[in-house]
Amino acid sequence: MNDQKDTDWPKQLFDALVEAGVTLFPYIPDAGNKRLIEYAEAHNGVRPILLTTEEEGVAIAAGADLVAKKAVICMQSSGVGNIPNFLSLVNGGRFPILMMVSMRGDYGEQNPWQYPMGQAVEPILTAMGVLLFRVDCLDDLAPATEAAIAATFKGGNSAALILSQRFLGAKPF
Repeated sequence: MNDQKDTDWPKQLFDALVEAGVTLFPYIPDAGNKRLIEYAEAHNGVRPILLTTEEEGVAIAAGADLVAKKAVICMQSSGVGNIPNFLSLVNGGRFPILMMVSMRGDYGEQNPWQYPMGQAVEPILTAMGVLLFRVDCLDDLAPATEAAIAATFKGGNSAALILSQRFLGAKPF
């Protein structure tokens, strides 16, 4: 981790999401979202939802929109490969979906198996009409989060907050 080593960026992100009215945190467990989900578990006003697949998160977020609720799907970059078909539902139904994607297969990656999907994340999401907001350093976090929230919940678009390995730090495995 870079300059965010001593900063509780997951708390900053969590607070911004809650302030925007996000109450559902569907997630696939990952080191990149671990602390964010811990905040969700400790907060009485929001609900973390453990998923078995990323597709379930897309369905939950679309359903949340139908009942005027807000969700953020939390997943690792490898999970993006599981959701393109469900993003067709999102496009057709014009559901505003917000995703937080913790990256693998980019800056500093040590596992060669992570590179193919890591390189495919942005092209897949772009092809499916998802707006991308990349975080490479702590200074990017607040404006990217604000922009992704606005694009989703005010602009009616699908958006992904991409937390790069430059920001998160590369895993040693």
